[in-house]
Amino acid sequence: MKDSIRTNVVVNIIRTVALTLLSFLTFPYVCRVLGDAQLGLYTWANAIAYYFLILAKIGIPNLAIRECVSVRDDKEKLSNKVQAFFILQGITTILSFILLCSLILTVPVFQSASTITLLLSVNFVAGAFSFEWLFIALEKQFYMSVRSIVILAISAILIVAMVKNQDHVYIYALITAGSTIFTSIANMLYATKYISFKKTMPYNYKQYIKPLSILFTLSIILALYNQTDSFILGLIDPTKVEVGSYAVGIKGIEIVIGVLASLSTVFIPRSTYYYGKEDKKYFNNLNRYSMNICFFIVLPAVVTMAAMSNNICSLISGESGYQSAPMILIILSSMMLTYSLSDIIYGQILIPMKKEKYYLIAMLIGTIVNVALSIVLGLAFANNGLSPAIGVAIGTVFTDVLVLAFLLIKTWKWSSKALFNANTLKLLLATILILAVTLALNNSQFSITALWSGSIPVNSELSKGLALIVIVLIDAIIYIGSLLLMKENLVSSFVKRKEIQIEEK
Repeated sequence: MKDSIRTNVVVNIIRTVALTLLSFLTFPYVCRVLGDAQLGLYTWANAIAYYFLILAKIGIPNLAIRECVSVRDDKEKLSNKVQAFFILQGITTILSFILLCSLILTVPVFQSASTITLLLSVNFVAGAFSFEWLFIALEKQFYMSVRSIVILAISAILIVAMVKNQDHVYIYALITAGSTIFTSIANMLYATKYISFKKTMPYNYKQYIKPLSILFTLSIILALYNQTDSFILGLIDPTKVEVGSYAVGIKGIEIVIGVLASLSTVFIPRSTYYYGKEDKKYFNNLNRYSMNICFFIVLPAVVTMAAMSNNICSLISGESGYQSAPMILIILSSMMLTYSLSDIIYGQILIPMKKEKYYLIAMLIGTIVNVALSIVLGLAFANNGLSPAIGVAIGTVFTDVLVLAFLLIKTWKWSSKALFNANTLKLLLATILILAVTLALNNSQFSITALWSGSIPVNSELSKGLALIVIVLIDAIIYIGSLLLMKENLVSSFVKRKEIQIEEK
């Protein structure tokens, strides 16, 4: 069991690194080709489509994972649950799509982005056939990794080959939506290996009413919480330029959060299984292991991104447009830690314990605060000639800290030892060390162009990109080396090639 967790973690890391590299090949290209206004239009339309994606899901994926884990060793029962959830999600997807079409046709503010919004709605229509929750429950990490890499690689090639100017924003939307279609086709074909679509048992929807009502409400709140920033900015700034800047500023942060969310899929089925078996010791150890990985990845990412924000945004978007992006990146960098920890607490502690209501309360309060602060600060900054995106970012960070504090209070018995221990202190010390190194190199006359005797202009995108790579490599060597010297649990376990051990105290 432990070996397969280690394997799944490694597979997920490989997948995430590959997907990140592919994303960084395409997103900077798209930023330059589309420009801040058209990228802002795409981001705003995607935020609208995302709301209806959540309506289509109604919280099914999280419940389906938990239910499928409990019967994954019985093909007939597993097939019955998969069929039931598939039928239910098919119905909600159709209703959600009808509602979206009605909104676009009747509300004037949405009609300017109607075409691209409808193209992006393919994501949630095709998503009804994805069965991603089944493969998470079955822990088919290798399959999901290979599939994701292949499909994203094909999408990247199509984007570079077909998206050539600002008018091609619709082609870009169609390609991104197409990747969801191919994912769903691959998943449906592969699912037949583990389940049957032939009905052999009656469907018991009654048992799902209460948990789905909670998860559905939570999903709506999460949609508002996660997409409010872009949506509000689109209303404040009709040009959508500020939405484009915000999209660039948050891009790197979303990638790191995506890494942790991806790794979390490894732990959710196991946490659910062991809590259900009342194996609390291993349940605690899984939480510690998961949060150990979170701190290991996020802490250096926070300080490096904040310190190198100008270089990162220049590398992503180029030198023209997206003026507010570096400051937005600095402000939002802490979200990599706060959001990821909140997500771990929800997925690996509250869901197995069937206490989703605490996350519901946290996100409800957080959404109200976030919407209020985003509007007030966004308008205040705009009225004073400043970037409204910066005001929105400040409100988002404040809200994220508030949500995490609430969740920690409610799960203190389970989360405190996983968060506050000697191993976390080692990671903090190593992070402070690389922060000092990063600031020293970044604020000095350090320039990668010196290696080429001044053949590359100091302020060019290439120079900044190469400087960023060199500093990150130096930081990585110092970070890993210092953790080895301090015998940090995660690094030591991989070097010694044995499973990490975190004993109860």
